[in-house]
Order: sequence, then C-alpha cells, then structure tokens
Amino acid sequence: MRQVIALGGGGFSMEPDNPLLDQYILRQSAARTPKMCFVPTASGDAEGYIAGFYEAFSAFGCTASHLALSRPPTADLEDYVLEKDILYVGGGDTMRMLETWREHGLDRILHKAWEQGVVLAGLSAGSMCWYEEGVNCDDAGQAKVVQGLGLISGSHSPHYDSEPEYRRGYHELLRSGRIGAGVGVSDGAGIHYIGGKIHRVVSSRREARVYGVEALDGEVAEIEMIPEYLGAL
Repeated sequence: MRQVIALGGGGFSMEPDNPLLDQYILRQSAARTPKMCFVPTASGDAEGYIAGFYEAFSAFGCTASHLALSRPPTADLEDYVLEKDILYVGGGDTMRMLETWREHGLDRILHKAWEQGVVLAGLSAGSMCWYEEGVNCDDAGQAKVVQGLGLISGSHSPHYDSEPEYRRGYHELLRSGRIGAGVGVSDGAGIHYIGGKIHRVVSSRREARVYGVEALDGEVAEIEMIPEYLGAL
C-alpha cells in the first residue's frame, strides 16, 4: 500500500506538546513496533532537530533512527531505507534537500520505498517534496516553484494560512501559470494519501484547514476542506 502523509506544519518540532499528528503517522504502519526513520536533510542535519526527534518519539513505542546524509550510517543507503516502516522528513531548505537527495540517489530510493509500502511522511519541505510541484518562499518572501519527486500529482504549499507569504506566493504562481492546481495545507493539518489519492484529511488543531486551489480565468479559486480533528471532542 503506497502511503504519503503530508503535513502543512506541526508535529514534534512545531507542536512539542501536541503529539496528535505524529501519533497518527505511527498508526499507519502495520508493524507492532514501527521502525521510524527521521530524515533531517532540509535542516542541514541539524543536531538539535535530530535530538528533538529522538526525545519526542522515544515515548511512542517505536524503534527510532535517523538518516543524516552528511554522515551516512552505511554505504548501502537502499538497504537502510527499505528496511524501515516509516520515513519522516523534516522541514528546512527544500531545494537544498532535493539537490542533496539526488546527489546521493536517495530520490530513487524513496520512490522504491513508496512502491514497497514504506509510509512516507513529513512537514513543510518534508511534505512539499512528495508532490510534482511545491511552493518555496525565501527569506525575502519571494515564492518559487520547486520540482518535487512526483509521487503525488499536482502542487502543494505548506504553512498556507499561518505564514501569509505562502498563500500570497502560491496565488501569484497560479495566476501566472507557473504552477498547476493543488492543495494549500495549514499548520496543524495533514493529508493522508493512499495510492496517490486523498484518503483522509486530519488535524491536530480544530481551526486547521486544507484548501484545494486552482486558477480559473486568471483568478484563484479555493475549496475549503475541514479536516477530521484527531483530539478528543
């Protein structure tokens, strides 16, 4: 079963006291004790980010590991990745991450992992990467199109209604025809795909939203999706 869980933002690094999205990701593996691997490439393999991952997931009944391409754990990356149950990709610099993956052949390995049923998940850069196209905003707030791995058709913007430059930039790219239709996902929300199709839309925050977006006659149309809140009612 080919699964992708794309979070606009959230998880252990953004919501340390709200584990709902991280626990949801863990539940999608059929393994009793899932082998969860964190991929922090987009952060430059930041030590603090890696430490935060272990601190968070040590409480969740999984076998945690990480893959830092700056200091690979093994020369055989394919075997290392394919024996995992879940791969969780962190946020940061999307373009640098994808470049580094291609240099190491990890893009090809991730595609194979998806085909073989490894659950692929992540937030921000770690959600954008799974789509055909993504919206990347630089420090000046300028939006650029990122070419992703193409496991999910269409385009994607994280932080959609929590960081205004993402929504604004996505709309500009859509109106100009530089990016195709897709989904804008706010912090605290996630889309769970099975076989490339939306299976569930979930959230760790009641107010979090997901939007289908496209350009029609030069104007951007949004279709709001209200996620299933994962907390207690």
